[in-house]
Amino acid sequence: MSNQNNQNGMNNLSSQNSQSNQNNQSNQNNPSNPSIQNNQNNPSNQKTQSNQSNQSTPTSSSSPTNQPPSAAPVTFLPKHGHYRNLRVYKVTEIIYDITYYFTQQYLSHGDRTVDQMVQAARSGKQNIAEGNQAAATSSETEIKLTNVAIASLEELLVDYEDYLRVRGFGQWDTHHPRYEKMRRYARSEQIKTDYTLTMQRMNDEELANFAITLIHQAIYLLHRLLVTMQNRFVSEGGIKEQMYRSRVDYRNGHRE
Repeated sequence: MSNQNNQNGMNNLSSQNSQSNQNNQSNQNNPSNPSIQNNQNNPSNQKTQSNQSNQSTPTSSSSPTNQPPSAAPVTFLPKHGHYRNLRVYKVTEIIYDITYYFTQQYLSHGDRTVDQMVQAARSGKQNIAEGNQAAATSSETEIKLTNVAIASLEELLVDYEDYLRVRGFGQWDTHHPRYEKMRRYARSEQIKTDYTLTMQRMNDEELANFAITLIHQAIYLLHRLLVTMQNRFVSEGGIKEQMYRSRVDYRNGHRE
């Protein structure tokens, strides 16, 4: 009898516990339960949940914020305008065209002076182009080739002067009535478009003096260009100095 009472008591206790667990689960699943709402709205509980969330999220040591900023691209090659935009190059183009026309019209084809004058006119033009393109990596080459252009034009100038002298023609100077007019035309923008027609209307004396005027103008412009090159070299240095400065700036930027 006693054993039966004990067994009945244990069964009653087990039933009570099972019913209590069921009630707790029902309360947790019930969103209207005020105790659950109070726990969710409690700041201390939210802070605890936030800390747990942060602890469960692994941090990466390779985060983008920890990486050093990439340096801006560095360039040490100086920028120069294109040689075709230089006025002196356009003048030497005209000189070459006039010289080619002059030698074909007024010199015999077997005369060695023909090739010499054409090559001198070509050298004056080509060395300006080559020197301009070499300027990005060598100021020395740019200056040397500009001097070669001057020397070639000086050679061509002497050929025209020889032509006038041996044939008894006069070389126009400041006292000649057509000298100033030709100088103004040589400096004008008009010459760029109509010089081919102008030279065809001239005789050999006029055309030789016209070429001499343009050669003097080109040599003057080249000497001014040389002064600009020298000043730029003094202020900026050569390519090796610019390379060194760019390297130092790059290293200093990465140390920061």
